[in-house]
Amino acid sequence: MHATLRKLMIVVPIIVLFSVACWGQTTALEGDVKGPDGKPLQGALVKIDRKDIKGNYKVKTDKKGHYFYGGLPIGTYRVSIEVDGKEMDAVDNVRTRLGDPTAIPFDLQAIAARQQAGAQAAEGGQLTKEQERSMTAEQKAAYEKKLKEQQAAMAKNKELNDAFNAGKEAANAKNWDAAVQSFEKASQLDPAQNVVWGNLADAYVSLSSTKTGADQQAALDKGVAAYQKAIELKPDDSAYHNNYALALAKAKKFDQAQAELTKAAQLDPPQAGKFYYNLGAVLVNTGQTDPAAEAFKKAIAADPNYADAHFQYGICLFGKATTAADGKITAPPGTEEEFQKYLELQPNGQFAEAAKAMLGQMGSAVETEFSKPGAKKQVPKKKQ
Repeated sequence: MHATLRKLMIVVPIIVLFSVACWGQTTALEGDVKGPDGKPLQGALVKIDRKDIKGNYKVKTDKKGHYFYGGLPIGTYRVSIEVDGKEMDAVDNVRTRLGDPTAIPFDLQAIAARQQAGAQAAEGGQLTKEQERSMTAEQKAAYEKKLKEQQAAMAKNKELNDAFNAGKEAANAKNWDAAVQSFEKASQLDPAQNVVWGNLADAYVSLSSTKTGADQQAALDKGVAAYQKAIELKPDDSAYHNNYALALAKAKKFDQAQAELTKAAQLDPPQAGKFYYNLGAVLVNTGQTDPAAEAFKKAIAADPNYADAHFQYGICLFGKATTAADGKITAPPGTEEEFQKYLELQPNGQFAEAAKAMLGQMGSAVETEFSKPGAKKQVPKKKQ
């Protein structure tokens, strides 16, 4: 290959791998609502108001009197039930938790006595004398039993949430040692939480980047193990497979990394372009140019406007260019189009100058004006 071309390809950044953020601290609230007649109450408005940070959410009960609201941030809420514009009952200081939804039921038939243990436990209040008198001995015994159970569960959930939130705060501050310590504690409190293991894995892999030698390898190995645990608990999570693959690639386990990235693309077709791009990166870094080109082609097929994938596919094609005795470079068909497409999508992108340089080496003009969709595109003339 021509010396100038060889030098040019050396200075072009090959790939930048990316990871997908793990599941955030989202939780859910649900419950059954019974009307004054003791039957499921349809169409009742459940209002969920966050107390620690401003946030308001609403949902209505279905025909079975059930409501569910997912995707809530972990926090403290006031949950109220409203019928015909009038608030009928409310539960204050509800602390959501990781894992299963927090159950907040409402029974309007027993509103005076507050028989629902979940509501009483959430309020942290005690029965009034009037409420106690309105309850039978069996009802009071059942209430006290449920109250103790929920108070114990809430104490454990608080400790878990506190550890997890401390880990997130440390991770946001890039204090990876502290993040690892907090997520480790959370994983011990409840080993069945995939989100804890996913965040622990991210923290360990990030920590490994700050270490060297045996310490680096140890942190990376623990990160890989944590990803395996997260995937075991939630095998259909494409983000876990993607991040696990990048950790494997960092550990030079390239075959396993390829398999995980392919799995991620299969699980989440809308994000397949990014996962195939990462697959191409792994293949490039192991010197497998032809399979890498196919991976970048798949990334483009999944997302035709993925600029970086066009550039990297162009680089793969450009690597097969031939140089004649007179120094003229002939690249495979389609090479020029890939670089031009990159410049169309990202005229000022990180690879813009490199793409222009590649086109210059091939004797191709750089397009500076691109037509609107559907209009006839201006074709540049090649340099002689």
